[in-house]
Parts: sequence; C-alpha cells; structure tokens
Amino acid sequence: MLTKKIYADILPLMPNEERFALTNQLRRSAYSIPLNIVEACGKNTDKDFTHYLDNALGSAHEVEYTCYLIYDLGYISKETYYDINNAINEVKAMLIGFIKFLWGE
Repeated sequence: MLTKKIYADILPLMPNEERFALTNQLRRSAYSIPLNIVEACGKNTDKDFTHYLDNALGSAHEVEYTCYLIYDLGYISKETYYDINNAINEVKAMLIGFIKFLWGE
C-alpha cells in the first residue's frame, strides 16, 4: 500500500528536472520495501528472513528521508508530507515489530 501511495500521491507531483534524480530514487526505494519482504519469505532461517526484513526497513528509512527532502524542497504540501510520513511510520513499526518477534524480544 505504501508503494502504491508513493506512486499515486508523490511521484506525479515531482518536476521534470527531478525525473532522473529524486523521483527515480524514491521509486526504487519504495518498491524495494515489498521486494525485500517477498524475498525474505523465500528464506529458510529466521536469520536470513530477518536480514531481508532489515533491508526492507533500511529502504523505508530511505523513503522517509527522500519524502522529507521532497517536502523541504517545496515539491509537496505539508498535508501530503504528513500523510505519507504516517504511512511510512506504520510500515516501519510493522517491520520493527516483526523483526523483534523473530528474535524473541
């Protein structure tokens, strides 16, 4: 859902001059989150599974900062930023909770 939200709510607002920079970076980090989760599902050990969940969390942090930068540069409104930031924080919380669960914390 976060990736779809990025594609629907943020990417169309980006100026053409950012098409190969911030837009591309945000696109790649946004779809990296679910791709890492899917790849994690194919692993046989909790350690390997957690490694890919941790990669997904790293990508979520990357999306978080990129969206902040896009907001700070004035490409999106405060309301759009807050909305997407809430969605990012939900994904991060779920990933952190799942990682902690796997490690018995």
